[in-house]
Amino acid sequence: MPLMGLGNNDVIRKLTLNDRPDSIEELKTQLRDKLSLQYDFKLQYEDPDFSNALCNLTDITDLPARATLKVIPLVTLEFAYLSSPTEESDCSTVDAEILSPAESSPSLRKQWPQVFALPNFSVDVEYRLRQADLSFMKDRIPITPSRDMKHDILEKLAETMYSFKAYPNDDDFSSVAKSLISKHPSLTEPGPQPGWYGWKNSIKFKMANYRTKLRKAGCDDVMINGGKQSKLNPDGESSRKNVKRPKRGEANYLPNLPDGHDERSLENARKIVIEEMKKKKNNATLVSQMMDQTFPLRRREIVTQEPVVKSLVERWPALFTERQVFAEFNCVASKNLEGDFYEALDQHTPRFIELFKSKKGTTGQKLTDLMQHINCLSQAFLFCLVMTPDTAKEEALASVTVGVLTVVNEDAQQQGLNAVHLQPISTAIILEGSTVMDNVRDFPQAVCLLFGLMYALHLDYPKCMANTLRFIQAVMLGLGSKTLPPKLLSLKNKLLG
Repeated sequence: MPLMGLGNNDVIRKLTLNDRPDSIEELKTQLRDKLSLQYDFKLQYEDPDFSNALCNLTDITDLPARATLKVIPLVTLEFAYLSSPTEESDCSTVDAEILSPAESSPSLRKQWPQVFALPNFSVDVEYRLRQADLSFMKDRIPITPSRDMKHDILEKLAETMYSFKAYPNDDDFSSVAKSLISKHPSLTEPGPQPGWYGWKNSIKFKMANYRTKLRKAGCDDVMINGGKQSKLNPDGESSRKNVKRPKRGEANYLPNLPDGHDERSLENARKIVIEEMKKKKNNATLVSQMMDQTFPLRRREIVTQEPVVKSLVERWPALFTERQVFAEFNCVASKNLEGDFYEALDQHTPRFIELFKSKKGTTGQKLTDLMQHINCLSQAFLFCLVMTPDTAKEEALASVTVGVLTVVNEDAQQQGLNAVHLQPISTAIILEGSTVMDNVRDFPQAVCLLFGLMYALHLDYPKCMANTLRFIQAVMLGLGSKTLPPKLLSLKNKLLG
């Protein structure tokens, strides 16, 4: 049953449900799981009986087989942000400042689209381009745009590109230039170079100028790279040194603080989360709301200050829960980590097992022994990618920068490495020598969460796991640069060949 759901900010997702839901609540449950929705909502659908006008969905039988749904969040509560307490006051005596979650939610970017859709230019520019395109179809003579016309085109393109990326790469510039010429062939440039090549260079220069304007306006993701060496700042740091920008496909590398809020108000929201996490049974909805609102503050702290993990565990304890790891990854990378990870795991596991079985020698024998002891093929796939320590001793953990820890009883240890992973007592995640998440459901879930934490905490890939994490990033999740190291490129070709 194909469905298309529209969420906040007109986010469009295409979904396919295997079976038609028997009730609206069942449909909402499936949408929550597939879209990682953490709030209550109501549904509207395009009714074909009323020229596809949106109508409230009150009966599941009204839903067409191929339906377009609109997801409308229901925010019925306003939460109190505690004002900064003085030394003499505490959380029970300070005044409360009421802030609406809907008003303070930041506008976050989405991933760069597979096909770049050109924006609509001004009415005047659109009219002249339409006339020029008609003439080009007749006599094949391209238009020479005036200075003002070219400026308007480039300015609108830069604005649209910035809505996806502050620092587009060369492939992104090429895709925009190609889209421009494809839609408006009259802008094709004569000469031996492709007809879009000159536009690509112009867009690059315009994008750099656009970032300069935004830097002066105070946009965080470009301000962070201000003060570099230039004619006006000859003593500044080299323009190519220590540039802070997305390197692994982060859609929201350093978002601005939400309108109407500053660091103080968001710091008060952080304190609410800490107090809530101390409770045996916390308010998960409140925690999610506060974590969503404080994402820009948290991201600013993590990217600019690069604190140690232990400090982050103390300041943001909610971040080290499964629900918030996935929510944070969705904010940073604009992807459903859990859904996409397991989908890719199911897709690649059969072919991976074939490759493992084809291995010869000592390595092949070890892989064969491992797969004989593990019934779940997806676990075998991941075990071959990630080596895990098999002891809980503190001295062993201290030397582990990044890893997944499986704790087993003594009988299992005596059976050898392969038996260690069969029925562990517990599975945990280690970062910088400390256990940050414990009692994880199973090994695949631990690997998934570990990868999410690498993005959430803005951590570099450790050398011992760089290829594993890069494989998950680029091949399984399709994030970041398409250029891969030779080993990973060879493995990708074997998987997809």
